[in-house]
Amino acid sequence: MIDTTALTRTRIQDPGAIGCAWRNRTPGVWPKDGRLLIVAADHPARGALFVRGALRMASRSDLLDRLVTALARPGVDGVLASPDILDDLLLLGALEGKLVIGSMNRGGLQGASFELDDRFTGCDADTIAALGLDGGKMLTRICLADLGSAATRGERSRRDRPRRPRQTALSSPSSVRRDAGRVENLLDPDSVITSIAVASALGATSAHTWLKIPVVDDMERVLDATTLPTLLLGGDPSGSPDITYAAWQAALAIPPAAGLVVGRALLHPLDDDVAAAVDIAVSLVHGGPA
Repeated sequence: MIDTTALTRTRIQDPGAIGCAWRNRTPGVWPKDGRLLIVAADHPARGALFVRGALRMASRSDLLDRLVTALARPGVDGVLASPDILDDLLLLGALEGKLVIGSMNRGGLQGASFELDDRFTGCDADTIAALGLDGGKMLTRICLADLGSAATRGERSRRDRPRRPRQTALSSPSSVRRDAGRVENLLDPDSVITSIAVASALGATSAHTWLKIPVVDDMERVLDATTLPTLLLGGDPSGSPDITYAAWQAALAIPPAAGLVVGRALLHPLDDDVAAAVDIAVSLVHGGPA
């Protein structure tokens, strides 16, 4: 298990060590095959701590341990996380040679009345550029019955300007509705296609925009909705892992799919073997033995 006591001691005694470590970090390199496997860990910042109905992401030491294990596996290209988790991983040396994507809007707390007014409370574009991160991820949820959704889209369109050539604006769109006060993702193909169309057009240029979308039915038609490079997300794992892996594999064969961004399904697999789950994902994205 990760010794978080040492991390806290550094934050108390030498907080400047974090900035120094960012300046001296060995940056990641985009893979030659143009495909990415990114491990996601920005869920806690939005209060989303549950996996398969249990509070599995509440322990920071356990989460960091799982992330360090995942990032150490060959073929894992990088991580997507909130600033606090990125700083922890940085101090642990886990970000050396890895691509790093900062999570930007985490203000729409899960279950809150203001969930769809998803303020930018995390990484900002200037800091992403200053620290040498490789991009920023923006959650773009579209709800026709909630004004907060409009405010989020407006803010997102102003914040995705890249500051350097390879900095990516990773847009994660979804069509949603409120059901008995809870926000529910609409995972039918038509709803996903609509969210892709709306999110792809946000901002003054799409030159540096990638998408992050769920794997749903009829993925050939879904992915035909865009020419933007698209990463497939994992979501809250449920059902048989073999069925999930098969769905990922089929979707990855369809352009413009360019890889996976997966968090809970890899960090909390059903058999709790993080390394094995990650190795399967690597084989699906980059090829080679599972």
